Amino acid sequence: MSAPTAPPRTVICVGDVHGYIAKLESLWSNLQSALPADAFAAALVIFLGDYNDRGPHTREVIEFLLALPARHPAQRHVFLCGNHDLAFAAFVGELPPPPDGSPFSATWEEYIDNEEHEGWFRGPGYEGMHLQGRRWGGVIKERWNPKKWLPYRGSIYDAQPTFESYGVAHGSPDLAKAVPEEHKRFLSDLVWIHEEENVPIDTDEGQIICNLIAVHAGLEKSIDLNEQLRVLRTRDTRVPKVPMLSGRQDVWNTPKDLTGKQTIVVSGHHGQLHIDGLRFIIDEGGGYEDKPIAAIVFPSKTLIRSTE
Repeated sequence: MSAPTAPPRTVICVGDVHGYIAKLESLWSNLQSALPADAFAAALVIFLGDYNDRGPHTREVIEFLLALPARHPAQRHVFLCGNHDLAFAAFVGELPPPPDGSPFSATWEEYIDNEEHEGWFRGPGYEGMHLQGRRWGGVIKERWNPKKWLPYRGSIYDAQPTFESYGVAHGSPDLAKAVPEEHKRFLSDLVWIHEEENVPIDTDEGQIICNLIAVHAGLEKSIDLNEQLRVLRTRDTRVPKVPMLSGRQDVWNTPKDLTGKQTIVVSGHHGQLHIDGLRFIIDEGGGYEDKPIAAIVFPSKTLIRSTE
C-alpha cells in the first residue's frame, strides 16, 4: 500500500499594505482563523509589495513583517518589491547598484522634463540617487491627485506618512539615519519577482498544477518576456521606471508568451480585485483608508480581507 499523498502546500498572496498596520494585523488574524491550523502553519506567504506610503504606520508594518519568520518558522515568506518600496529604498541608498557600473543619475534623463512639475528631491545626496528616489522624496507642485480624488501627501508617491512614521519631516535627508539598519536590510533584500513551481489551483474542471509568477504590477505585453524576466531576476537598476513594478494597462493581462502554459500570474498594485483565468490582481485596498487589505489563498482561490 502506498503512503497517502500529502496535501498541497497552501499559498497565500497578500495585496498592498501601504502603511496600514491595523489592517495588516486584522488580515493576518483572519487568515489564521479561516485556514486549517496545519495549512496556515506551513504556508508559503507571498507579499505582493508596497508596504509603505499613504498609511501612517510604515515603520510598524515593516516591524511586523520582519517578525514573521520567528513567529511562524514553518512558513516561507516572500517579500516582493513594489514601486513604492523601490523608491523608498532608492532614497535611503538601499538599491543594488547598476550592473554596468553606471551612476544612478543616468536614470534621470528620460524623464527630466518632469523634474520641475514633480518637484524632484534636490537635497544632500541627490546627485547619486536613482530617479525614483528623487521623485519619492520630492515635493509635488500640484496639491490634488486627480486619479485618486485625494490630496497628494508630500510627493507624487504620497511618501510624507512614511517619513513621519520614522520621526522626520517629509523630504528630510535625515530619513536615512532614522530608518533602522534592519529595515534597510529589508528594503535591500526585496525581490522583484518570485517564481514557484507545482502550485495547485482549483478550477471548474478540477485541480490543476501550475507554475506561479508573482510580480508587483504584472508582465508587460509589448516587451520580450525573457528580457522582462532578466530585469526582474537581476533587479536591474539601470531601468529608470520598471513597468513590471509600476505599469498599468500594459501589464494588466497575461503576456501571449504564457498563454496556455498553465502559469498563474499574480500581482497587487492596481487598486482593485481582478480575476481572469490564471491572472490575479489582488489589491482591494489601493492605499485608501476606508478599503480593506485582501489576500488570496491557493488552491481554493478563497479571498480573505481585513475587517478592522
